Amino acid sequence: MSTDFLSLGVRPELNEILKELGARVPTPVQVQSIPLLLSGKDIVVQAQTGTGKTFAFLLPILERVNGKNNNVQALIITPTRELALQITTELKKLAFKVNANVLAAYGGQDVERQIRKLKGSIHIVVGTPGRILDHIRRGTIALAELKMLVLDEADQLLHMGFLPDVEQIIKQTSPKRQTMLFSATMPPSIRNLAKRYMKTPVNIQIESKRVTLEEIRQVVVATTDREKQAALFKILDEFVPYLALIFCRTKRRTKALNKALLEHGYSSDELHGDLSQAKREQVMKRFREAKLQILVATDVAARGLDVEGITHVFNYDIPQDVESYIHRIGRTGRAGEKGLAITLATSSYSTMLHAIEQGIGMSIERETTISSEKYPKTFNKPQEQGNKGNQHRTQRQDSNKNHWKHQAVRGRKPAKEQGRSQFSKPDSSGSQGKAERTGSTQYRSKPSDTQGAKPATEQRRTKASNQSPRGAKAGQEHKKRK
Repeated sequence: MSTDFLSLGVRPELNEILKELGARVPTPVQVQSIPLLLSGKDIVVQAQTGTGKTFAFLLPILERVNGKNNNVQALIITPTRELALQITTELKKLAFKVNANVLAAYGGQDVERQIRKLKGSIHIVVGTPGRILDHIRRGTIALAELKMLVLDEADQLLHMGFLPDVEQIIKQTSPKRQTMLFSATMPPSIRNLAKRYMKTPVNIQIESKRVTLEEIRQVVVATTDREKQAALFKILDEFVPYLALIFCRTKRRTKALNKALLEHGYSSDELHGDLSQAKREQVMKRFREAKLQILVATDVAARGLDVEGITHVFNYDIPQDVESYIHRIGRTGRAGEKGLAITLATSSYSTMLHAIEQGIGMSIERETTISSEKYPKTFNKPQEQGNKGNQHRTQRQDSNKNHWKHQAVRGRKPAKEQGRSQFSKPDSSGSQGKAERTGSTQYRSKPSDTQGAKPATEQRRTKASNQSPRGAKAGQEHKKRK
């Protein structure tokens, strides 16, 4: 295996930035893909997220783009807005070195602003199929001079119904283009797509066992629908994740679970298709900066997420197939760190769980309760790779661990004793205490003394009176009347 990016044909200027970003040694998918792409070959790559495939196509694009040519020379198609934004962020860290301008084009964003930028000099476009087709129909993007086309997460483009749109886009491009297809799985429709639109592509397959077996410990916790939420809260208190990603099956369940987490004092937020693009970006920014510790998401919203420091993944709802399971747990155990994937399963999903085990080729550990002694907490320090944010992240990580452990667990009653039901609200006696905010992170406080607590109605009245001058005045008049 090559020991650095220079030996793969990457220019020194880009290599220096890669070192600053912590990417010193190429991954297997980069070693196999970059030389072929620099030679002009079409490639079909089967690899999971977390294997380094993004740089596998970004670096050859940057090597071949011509900053003096004002046409769109490279187009990267992704299934979701989050993935488009994520790739754009990585691309901009490098593109200035080759004088290349980048545009992210996806729905939920001001189309007029995108059009204004396209009137200038844009060399690389990253976007979702619907918005790219919109620009083609408006005549604001011309792909006749396109040199390079990337289909990222091709199986998800198919799964989400984008295949007809993708084919329409391909037909607008130059037949001389170089095409790169990346996918976690290779269903027949994806292989047929490659046959129709690619020129004798080279097939590359990266084994997925690095993601599913070596870096991530997997466990199934048996529970019931009634006790599932209480079981989740108990595990969160036991392990105190640095960053945790919780998957739900639907937008409705995602919203309900996040509401319950917030009501019980956890630092969480939600990610699903009903959010505006501005809200989605705000949530992801807070999660990446560890300003919240728990993100509750649907599969589609979290597709392709690459966030440093996710220590725990929870399958609150069991995934529908093995590909979704691999994608979910692959959000942790990245960049050489360890991760823990916990699936909360009821007896009604035993058949689905068995199918997942067959798909990954292993039996997943079963537990009725889970202990941090048997499954050590995964507060992994980031690797010393020159990343400037590592020191700050490590300090915040240690602070979160100690403070949350002290505030949330000490003196707290078991979930069952508190009488929680699924998506239940805190009891009106005030025993949950008031969530406090320390620095940039919200933590759970110790339960307050319930003796002499005010009735729930009076608590609500007092709370309302503190929220506005009008409310305060009304509260004072109420006391006088009493």
